[in-house]
Amino acid sequence: MKLSRAITLCLALVMGLAGTAAVATTASAADEAGPRPAFQLPFPCGQTWNGNQSASSAHRSWEIDFNRGGSAGADLGDTVVAAAGGTVVISSHQGSTNGYGNLVKIDHGGGWYTYYAHLRVRSVAVGDQVRLGQRIGEVGNTSKPGNNISPHLHYEVRTDGSYPGNIQPAYFDGVRFGYPIQNVTSKNTCAGKNPYSAAEVCGDGYRVIDSAAVGGSGVVYLLYNSGNQHNCVTTLKSRSIGTATPTSAYLEVQGSARKTDSGDFSYYAGPVSAAAGRTCVKWGGSVGSDSYHSDFEHCD
Repeated sequence: MKLSRAITLCLALVMGLAGTAAVATTASAADEAGPRPAFQLPFPCGQTWNGNQSASSAHRSWEIDFNRGGSAGADLGDTVVAAAGGTVVISSHQGSTNGYGNLVKIDHGGGWYTYYAHLRVRSVAVGDQVRLGQRIGEVGNTSKPGNNISPHLHYEVRTDGSYPGNIQPAYFDGVRFGYPIQNVTSKNTCAGKNPYSAAEVCGDGYRVIDSAAVGGSGVVYLLYNSGNQHNCVTTLKSRSIGTATPTSAYLEVQGSARKTDSGDFSYYAGPVSAAAGRTCVKWGGSVGSDSYHSDFEHCD
């Protein structure tokens, strides 16, 4: 199944010649579907996987083969999770019908579907309602008889329409996959933990100087960057992670107008930042009906 360098180059030329028509067909199919679901990488939180679009002669469009690296077959049996919530519409071994082997297909509504192929184990059945990040199987190397392949996950996003024009480019955490090859780290929910950190949200140079619980629904953080003397506030959710719910974060430098970020967010609100220096600040945030509000503090 793996291509030699020569075959890969040849395939790239063919795909390049057909690129304009393929892009037009893909765009048309996506336009006819509903809003794209908020897909995440189909692996547990924090794991980094190498995705390769051009690794297989069977690929016709935007499909991706995923491996974790290391020795060959090292990821055999690794957990595969749902890239978004939905209903399982296929969970079966495809036998000699195609090269998918053990396949799980999830209907996410609005004409959007994801495919997870070559699984060693399928952990869901047709009709099951699955949530974002739920285990659906294990990485494997099942295929049609006589097709010996190395362990990997074959992943596709499709809309309604005719194959292969209905195969769509993959997006993870709102970012388009960097075709043809990219290492991607999962932000998928993992045992109810938020995959983001306050420092990651606010950016380089910021460190946490205070924090407070937002009821039992999240934590709001106050950070400071000594390089530019800016404060930053973000509220990280600890409930309904991966589902858009009302969340907010605010920062008020004494003598200046309050800055707020609020809306329906899946993981966090913010970052909200402002130059503070030695000036006192109020900060806080909310998740649903829970909230935290500080007095003016951190004045030096």
